[in-house]
Amino acid sequence: MNLALEGKVALVAGASRGIGRAIAAGLAAEGAHIAAVARGEAGLNEAVTALRGSAATRVVGITADVSTAEGADHAIAQTVALLGGIDIVVCNVGKSFARHCNDMTDADFAQSLELNLWATQRVAQRAVPHLRARGGGVITMISSIWGREAGGAPGYNVGKAGVQALAKAMARDYAADNIRVNSVAPGSVRFPGGGWDKRAIAEPEKIAEFVAREIPFGRFGSPEQIADVVVFLSSSRASWVSGAAIVVDGAQSRSF
Repeated sequence: MNLALEGKVALVAGASRGIGRAIAAGLAAEGAHIAAVARGEAGLNEAVTALRGSAATRVVGITADVSTAEGADHAIAQTVALLGGIDIVVCNVGKSFARHCNDMTDADFAQSLELNLWATQRVAQRAVPHLRARGGGVITMISSIWGREAGGAPGYNVGKAGVQALAKAMARDYAADNIRVNSVAPGSVRFPGGGWDKRAIAEPEKIAEFVAREIPFGRFGSPEQIADVVVFLSSSRASWVSGAAIVVDGAQSRSF
């Protein structure tokens, strides 16, 4: 299937590792130019080097903390300056904090909303004028199954639920501008250095029990499995998919 992404410009936030890096690689493989955005310069440089080595398209790295207004502004401005515009936006930023309400302080809750919800809103909203200038575009927000049902850290749960609500609102408001907006809700995904990887190394028996109990396929998901769905949503083959919250979790979640 030809996804017709050749020459499109994609901004991928959180692109230095894991799901974001896999999304950037998947879009580059389909011919898109990539603006890879991340906070950590060393990890971003390594990811960009790898992407450039495997892609025939342009790949630029932009160091920015998109959980701040200044960082989001910088990411958008640099993408436009270096690649000429924006067609595709992937908001892939998030982190869990306190895992029990007893431990959830005001500061903890605020941090969770900044990284999981506000970072997504800042990048997406600032990208809209540039998508509109290209005649339309696509925004995909990475949420979680814990944005659809109870589970995970409480602040993360609230933040990711907000991401899905934001995607629906923006999808309806910007349809007239030919801008599609969706959220993708991954289940438990393991990659080197990620949270599940660290826990599996530290507590192998406990995590093996979790996988056997909670994931019907008996294994973690991979970043590439999430990326494949995001790449499809970024293409014109998904032209009638907007406002959707798409679960990619190997039947892990229990909501209908």
